[in-house]
Amino acid sequence: QVQLVESGGGLVQAGGSLSLSCAASGRTFREYAMGWFRQAPGKKREFVAAISWGASFTYYADSVKGRFTVSRNNAKNTVYLQMNSLKFEDTAVYYCAAAQRRLPSRLEDDYTYWGQGTQVTVSS
Repeated sequence: QVQLVESGGGLVQAGGSLSLSCAASGRTFREYAMGWFRQAPGKKREFVAAISWGASFTYYADSVKGRFTVSRNNAKNTVYLQMNSLKFEDTAVYYCAAAQRRLPSRLEDDYTYWGQGTQVTVSS
């Protein structure tokens, strides 16, 4: 069992930056690929970024490529999402998720554990 708790959300102006963290419980964090997803009001949840359990591989949605960076610290059981050059359309609830696999995935169904989400609001 893995429990995930996101933090770092908030209100930021367009063009600004925000850093999200996701702290995981359990001793097997390093055995999980981690992903970030987001859900805007009235829209389906969508993939944002993911990282392999050893951090060798990362995937990004086209909409955030070049602006967001996913990373992890297995010693701290934490995965991060650094978000730069934020746009109004980045406004959403951001969720981290854990998948018991080596390589990252863009698919929600591959993830077993989910956090409760953290709100990111970008003002235009």
